[in-house]
Amino acid sequence: MSEKLSKLKELLGEVSDINRAAAVLGWDQQVNMPPGGSEGRGQQLATLGKIAQEKFTTDEVGKLLDDLKQEFAGADADSDDAAMIRVAARNYDKAKRVPPEFIAEQAIVSTKAFEAWVDARRKSDFSIFLPHLEKNVELVKKYVSFFPPADHPYDTLLDDYEPGMKTAEVKAIFDGLRPKQVKLIKAIAATKQVKDDFLHKKYNEKKLWDFGVDVITQYGYDWSRGRQDKAPHPFETSFNVNDVRITTRFEADNPMATLFSTFHESGHAMYEQGVNPAYERTTLAGGTSLAIHESQSRMWENLVGRSLPFWEHFYPKLKKTFPSQLDGVSLKTFYKAINKVEPSFIRVNADEATYNLHIMLRLELEIGMVEGSIAIKDLPEIWNAKMQEYFGITPSNDAKGVLQDVHWSYGSIGYFSTYALGNLVSAQLWEKINKDIRNLDDQIRQGNFNELLTWLRAKVHVHGHKYDPQDLVQKVTGSKITPEPYVRYLTTKYSEIYGL
Repeated sequence: MSEKLSKLKELLGEVSDINRAAAVLGWDQQVNMPPGGSEGRGQQLATLGKIAQEKFTTDEVGKLLDDLKQEFAGADADSDDAAMIRVAARNYDKAKRVPPEFIAEQAIVSTKAFEAWVDARRKSDFSIFLPHLEKNVELVKKYVSFFPPADHPYDTLLDDYEPGMKTAEVKAIFDGLRPKQVKLIKAIAATKQVKDDFLHKKYNEKKLWDFGVDVITQYGYDWSRGRQDKAPHPFETSFNVNDVRITTRFEADNPMATLFSTFHESGHAMYEQGVNPAYERTTLAGGTSLAIHESQSRMWENLVGRSLPFWEHFYPKLKKTFPSQLDGVSLKTFYKAINKVEPSFIRVNADEATYNLHIMLRLELEIGMVEGSIAIKDLPEIWNAKMQEYFGITPSNDAKGVLQDVHWSYGSIGYFSTYALGNLVSAQLWEKINKDIRNLDDQIRQGNFNELLTWLRAKVHVHGHKYDPQDLVQKVTGSKITPEPYVRYLTTKYSEIYGL
């Protein structure tokens, strides 16, 4: 290794250490911290963010990157070092445009906004969150102003989460997907609805927690390198490849959400646990994008965790765990119930057929906020109108409407479309997996996920951030992100469930 490359890795490692330390504080804020600690925590995160920004954007790092780009100009396309330099150079160029003082301000504002969101959601009162969201959006617009004009101002934000993706691309994908999903939903609505009242009885929280733990242990989540806690909004976070944590939550009126949140977050976590350890403390550590990340979580939650073969294995144990709640409920009845298609208020609990419409709604609102065509104070009213237009239902309060997601409290605007893109990628990968593993359903029926996880480790996880998302999908499946496999998956699954 050249002296310059060694020096760059040393500096990048120190920046990574600071960012990971901040992530620990962020995890603690949501899991353990008392509400009164928000102001102090905001200052701590601001300081760490500013130090990391200053350390990464030094002239020394810039000079090393310039020299190394020339040194590796003719390197093999699969070279880890060349990829690390490419990603570092792109991140450096973006970071150099953002003043450290802005990073510090954003950390303080978003920390206060998160605590306000928790309070507002608990009281179902958007007015509590309104001034904080207005400030977050103001800072987001300021952030966009640091960059050269793009085809659309939202492009700058989207690129932070989905490198290389354009707003126009996402809109085109969604425009092609929306009518097909709406057609399927209407066809389902015209049939007899499945029974699911038994899913909404009282279920013991600890028993659900333990059941979910047992499942993701069989999935392959490594507890020697992870843990699960409770949080207001389920999430996964990674401090290094050997410390990848998840959270879940319990909802008394929708108890099965605890299981599926655990399945979902374990998918994120197993991705992080599978990244090449050699990438640790470099720009290649972690998943390549949020859409690819979401493809992993949605795959383990839905394509595996809501499949009939999965429950052929696990349902007898669930029925034994909850004998009174599931008395007289057959496997097929349970399977149909957990896949019930019905317009609903809460995105994270939405069925597969309607989920993407929740994302499309949020994308419209985010674009409107960034453009300035939507006033923040009008969001609850606009949200409710869009819910009526898209789903035919209107939230009864702000907690079920505009306040349900945590993302805007962080100032994470540009994020939501990656959820729907992740759904598409999950189905795209699934078709390829089933070609490569011919007896996958039989393995799942036996509770054996080893070959599936091994495939994902080799094809997706190990690469970390080495390939951009579209390039990775092309490399693995032979085409870029496309909605057709997902439409095929939904149509096949729900035609069987609803007899279409």
